[in-house]
Amino acid sequence: MTDADLTLTDLGWSAHFASQLDSDDAARFTPLRVTAVTRDSLIGLGPDGAHPLIPPSADSTGDYAVGDWVLTDAATGRVTRRLERHSLLQRRAAGTGRDVQLIAANIDTLFIVTSCNADFNAARLERYLVLAAEAGVAPVILLTKADMADTADYLAQARALARDVPVEALNATDPAAVDVMTRWLRHGRTGALVGSSGVGKTTLLNALTARGEATQAIREDDARGRHTTTARGLFPARGGSWLVDTPGMRAIRLSDVSDGIGVVFSDLVELAAQCRFNDCAHAAEPGCAVQAAIARGDVQAERLVRWQKLTGEEAQNSNSLNESRRRDRSLQKQYRTAKPRRPYKDDDGQSR
Repeated sequence: MTDADLTLTDLGWSAHFASQLDSDDAARFTPLRVTAVTRDSLIGLGPDGAHPLIPPSADSTGDYAVGDWVLTDAATGRVTRRLERHSLLQRRAAGTGRDVQLIAANIDTLFIVTSCNADFNAARLERYLVLAAEAGVAPVILLTKADMADTADYLAQARALARDVPVEALNATDPAAVDVMTRWLRHGRTGALVGSSGVGKTTLLNALTARGEATQAIREDDARGRHTTTARGLFPARGGSWLVDTPGMRAIRLSDVSDGIGVVFSDLVELAAQCRFNDCAHAAEPGCAVQAAIARGDVQAERLVRWQKLTGEEAQNSNSLNESRRRDRSLQKQYRTAKPRRPYKDDDGQSR
């Protein structure tokens, strides 16, 4: 399919977006889907091809994500409005602040890619699953390099992380890997690939989109790869679907994801509700249903530790956010109530 053959439906347009337009919007503005975001510009795609877009202000590109739908003035290319998303993947940006980094918008399936080697990390996978659950995106775990390891243990560990999440082991360079992924991709739907560098994300993307980028070799001593993908992009894929590739992410800093944590760790949440004490710390308290499940072998002790770490981070982030909001409200109140300084006259009779 070429750009000239595309319709809005092909691009992922749905009733969710159409319902946000009134007759005036439809007559005056053109809907486009954002396929690339740089520091100072946007690229949008419509039925007639790609268009450079002018954001509302020079410093507002950070408000947009690959996959967004925007309304634009066709004559000038200026974005007039971003349509409400049906899903948004985001994380806390690097550093100590609370800035948010947008990953992708309007995603239907999140392919979480790791490999059957030293890259496999249960805690990181759980963070990706929380990210997907908070965004309302269906996750699929892909275990690559299945041709280089005994996959049984990796499959068992991944399947134990969340209920009903599909887990597939595959060889990213095998053409059959495309058939595995297309089970969750169909016409007009959008998937995103996330994972560390070197796990095969770009290889899978190339196979599904027929792109010609060459992947770079893995350093076998630490199972890490060089960054083949350095920016996010939206690409047409097999069967009329779309894929977002993302730069490798080894650190996933989350914020405002309490609902996502509750979904991924629903087994522990349900057990905690059965503890004798409402404030049970799940350590040595009598009547702790979580510790009882660990003793029976139903729950791994490491999973409890990871759950408590994530809930602790979320509580700390929420407290920091609430404190910041209180400071902002206090400052705003001071500004509103501050009285202007009354002028006075100096010894020469001049007003000051």
